[in-house]
Amino acid sequence: MRGRRRSNASLLPDQLHWVEPETGEIISKQIKRAVFLEHFANRAPCLIGMEACGGAQHWARQLIEMGHQVRLMPGKAVKAFVSGNKNDVTDARAIWMAVQQSGVKSVAVKSEAQQAILALHRMRQQLIKFRTMQSNGLRGLLTEYGEVMGVGRAALNRSMTEVLARLNERLPAMLANTLREQWSRLGELDVQIAEIERRLSAWMKEDRSCRQIAAIPGVGLLTATAAVATMGNPKAFKSGREFAAWLGLVPGQVGTGGKVRLLGISKRGDTYLRTLLIHGARAVLSHTKEPAPWVEQISKRRPKNVVTVALANKMARTIWALLAYDRSYESNYVSVKPV
Repeated sequence: MRGRRRSNASLLPDQLHWVEPETGEIISKQIKRAVFLEHFANRAPCLIGMEACGGAQHWARQLIEMGHQVRLMPGKAVKAFVSGNKNDVTDARAIWMAVQQSGVKSVAVKSEAQQAILALHRMRQQLIKFRTMQSNGLRGLLTEYGEVMGVGRAALNRSMTEVLARLNERLPAMLANTLREQWSRLGELDVQIAEIERRLSAWMKEDRSCRQIAAIPGVGLLTATAAVATMGNPKAFKSGREFAAWLGLVPGQVGTGGKVRLLGISKRGDTYLRTLLIHGARAVLSHTKEPAPWVEQISKRRPKNVVTVALANKMARTIWALLAYDRSYESNYVSVKPV
């Protein structure tokens, strides 16, 4: 609870739950979306909790412009406080309770520019899935006619012209033409993906934060733009380790009676950004000629995948440090603990 005549409120798009600071009265109220912003326009600045769902970023930005403080709560954190039947009333009360928990990490409120970059990443990822589905579908259909091709897009492109020429007389014209059209659609998807990457590259050239972290080995166009857009305000994290833990790059823990056992990485947080960091770390380990001394030491006693995740963790910490302290990347920089 906050003082100075400020109340804590939690909301769904049409359900509010709050406590009046003067009287302590608990109020649960349904409100129409058309008058949603009007309800908060005349209220004193307060802490508002919202579940991080579709449209939450838009409402959060609108409320922040009115002077309110907004916390977007992950759905998993809210679920723990839902008691009884699940409905709008209990969900709003659960959000109100989750907001007051100090150990629950909220989702960063992003600007419209950051949200736009994330939208480009999501659309690019979707197009890649479509392209993979399309190529696998073509390969499976042609297998039914005895034409087996190697795995991968390159093998498909090498064989497709000859395969269609051989089957042209055997296949019905309607099927042959359709297969040819679906194959050409793969090229259209390539063009669309390349255009999105071009737009991301143009934005990275204009954004100083992206250029700062792009100098880190293993951080390329996709990782730099996704990291800046996903993180939001780097000061929202207390340290680089907290940012790495938020991405799920630290070990999970199981402990009782004073005994703690470390597990594999927790895989919490943003799956997409974590995957990009791990792929970048794997590329560094595969292509670097002179790995860092600590990488050589850990490689002697740990499996390759563990070393890859350890390097991804270090990359995440470095990204946070550069953005939080507005520094440029230095390959030989040695951090010193504050006195």
